[in-house]
Amino acid sequence: MRLKKSFQLAINIFFHSKLRSWLTIIGIIIGIAAVVAIVSISQGAQQQLEERLSGLGADVLTITAGSSKARGTMGFGGGDPFSSTSSVSAKNLTAKDVLVLKTIDNVAYVMGQVSGKGDITYSGKTSSASITGVDASVWKDITTEEISEGRFLVQGDSYSVVLGGDVVSRTFDDAITINSKIIIEGTSFKVVGITDSGSSIYMPIDIAREILEDVGEKEFSSISVKIKDVDLSDATVEDITEKLMLARGILQEKNIDFSVSSPAEMQETMQETMDTMTLFLGAIAAISLIVGAVGIANTMFTSVLEKTRDIGIMKAIGTKNKDIMYIFLFNSGLIGLVGGIGGIILGYSASTTISTLSGITTSGGGGLTGMLSGESVISGWLIIGVLLFSILVGMIAGAIPAYRASKLNPVDALKYE
Repeated sequence: MRLKKSFQLAINIFFHSKLRSWLTIIGIIIGIAAVVAIVSISQGAQQQLEERLSGLGADVLTITAGSSKARGTMGFGGGDPFSSTSSVSAKNLTAKDVLVLKTIDNVAYVMGQVSGKGDITYSGKTSSASITGVDASVWKDITTEEISEGRFLVQGDSYSVVLGGDVVSRTFDDAITINSKIIIEGTSFKVVGITDSGSSIYMPIDIAREILEDVGEKEFSSISVKIKDVDLSDATVEDITEKLMLARGILQEKNIDFSVSSPAEMQETMQETMDTMTLFLGAIAAISLIVGAVGIANTMFTSVLEKTRDIGIMKAIGTKNKDIMYIFLFNSGLIGLVGGIGGIILGYSASTTISTLSGITTSGGGGLTGMLSGESVISGWLIIGVLLFSILVGMIAGAIPAYRASKLNPVDALKYE
């Protein structure tokens, strides 16, 4: 018997046991859908993470006051679920720290900055926004922001500002244009640039000190360091830590009162967390697949019993054992294939829905949950892999029933009622 004929008989068995087959297929659909949803959401989150971290600049390190080993900015504007409260009281960063950082070999640029909140008014509309004071002489060399209109701040600018793209588009509906006059905390400023994105307002640091409350005359909220060689990032972090400890009179690491963070470290931490989450959810999905495989085996055993007499007839007219086995293997593979297709469709729909709902409920995009608000990603390799896997699961589950069918004694099979 040719394989084509065995396949046709397998299809015939499949369509003549619809209810039982579809109940089994539902189990496979649920398992495959769970796998597809988990993997696609994970890939989408990974893609979004890489895009956000690339925007931070792999060659830019950030020094902040206060020590915490789990500290970082992984929330990207929201709460960080991995941050912990510092056990060492924060000591402000100063111009002395900036001078120390400039002496490190792999450091190209150093910029201290201050930040806070302020009210911005334009055309009668007032809103609160983040304000960042920067050193205009080096800001354009160290920032990861990109200008969409106008220019960066330059040395000599005083009451000039560069607005984050999100401030212009979301808060003021793109009404603010270059050379517009805006009011920040009662002071008039000229808009000289607008960035592609970002939710902060940038101005010269000396002006920011004047309009922001609780900002000292010689202190910085953070210090940004741009390094020359990204491959030496870890070594540079160690150098920075060592030099700052010496300059600040800190003898033991447990007394460190500052933190040095880099996008590479944040990406590694987030990647480990996401991998753990994906593995955990994948294990849950695997249980559904096991249940589906058991269902296939049960269906195939029942099908063998129902077709015992037919198997006896086929053997009596010369059908070989391997042909009988192929028929039932093809049948179980069909169940896996249909379950895989249904699982891909359901899994994609589920992942899209989850990502959309996450985007709505985490409108701030904060923390790990905010990562789920990105688009789910289903690659061609994932589709092919899932289909092959579902077929393989079906054929493995049906292997024993198929083997038993092929070994039936034709005389006993013909007598079977």
